[in-house]
Amino acid sequence: MPGKLRVLIIGAGVGGLALAQGLHRAGVDVTVRERDISAADRLQGYRLRLDPHGLDALKRLLPAHLSQAIWDASSTPSRTSYLNGTPPEEPVERNVSINRLTLREILLHGLDDVVEFGRECTGYRLDDTVTATFADGSTASADVLVAADGVNSVLRRQYLPHARVVDTGVRIMYGRFPLSRETAELIPDEWFGIYRGLFGPDNQHIGIAPVHSRRPVSLPGLTDTSDYVMCLLAARTELLPYSDDELRAASGLELRNMTVSLARKWNPKASELLALADPETLFPIFMRTSVPIEPWPTTPVTLLGDAIHAMSPAVGVGANIALRDAELLAAKLTETDVLPALREYETAMIDYGFDAVRMSAKFGAMRMGQPPLTRA
Repeated sequence: MPGKLRVLIIGAGVGGLALAQGLHRAGVDVTVRERDISAADRLQGYRLRLDPHGLDALKRLLPAHLSQAIWDASSTPSRTSYLNGTPPEEPVERNVSINRLTLREILLHGLDDVVEFGRECTGYRLDDTVTATFADGSTASADVLVAADGVNSVLRRQYLPHARVVDTGVRIMYGRFPLSRETAELIPDEWFGIYRGLFGPDNQHIGIAPVHSRRPVSLPGLTDTSDYVMCLLAARTELLPYSDDELRAASGLELRNMTVSLARKWNPKASELLALADPETLFPIFMRTSVPIEPWPTTPVTLLGDAIHAMSPAVGVGANIALRDAELLAAKLTETDVLPALREYETAMIDYGFDAVRMSAKFGAMRMGQPPLTRA
């Protein structure tokens, strides 16, 4: 292809930004358009678990100082080390927790001229190149268009209208409370780690996850985030006193009171921790999942992360799979011509991505009452 390869990424989530970093390092003309007005505009969760595959992908995609910043901002929480003020021992598997906003802000470093916020994509058209259209009437053309716009992907609905995303019937209430010496003392040792899942009757689920950095991060412009504990309660809709519309309209205090009331019936200790959540931090997530589909003909439009393989959080691999997508797609696009590169990427991504969807659905059924994909 004559001239410099142009790649347009729709969506500035973890996967889209990681891909942008990798392509930018490789000298590709890459642009990212994001509908939100800033990285902090919309709550999607408070922490992410990065596994060895995700960490390795980031190391290969990012410049060394950003990879180090992510390592510094993450940790493998230990109550003993936290209370003693000593770094936790690093496990062989290297699973770590990190603040979701901090990760996105680190991934944005060096991309000031690449990422544009407040640009809502409405669709695309395909001719000699691929052209994305935006709500403000503008357009942008590229050699490759990457849909990294999440579970509600506008581009997926146009490009693969048969690719379904279905409601699991599970609702998750997220919140958080400050992590301090006082609150750390309230958390049992066996609950103080990467993530502690507690399982109750009727597939109810409580999650507790302390989040703190390993050491101060030496990058300018990061939002100051104190140490905290992410807490959640997941339950099927029929167990909740609110309809979906009422959940969306409920105040943080109402959501907290509901979670505490549900948890108190089967785990009083966990309900005490849920009661510590700042009402302003409470919000609901309506858990959905992609349904695996067969491969499709390759074009200059492709997809990444939740835009194509959204999955239950029951296993906690969604972000790591999106990072695997980003690493693979960046490598393929810098190795060979566009269509062969995208074909090789999609062949592999469809395989491991939907395998992760199936595995997450299996554990979601066991842990949260998610219906099997065959009945979705």
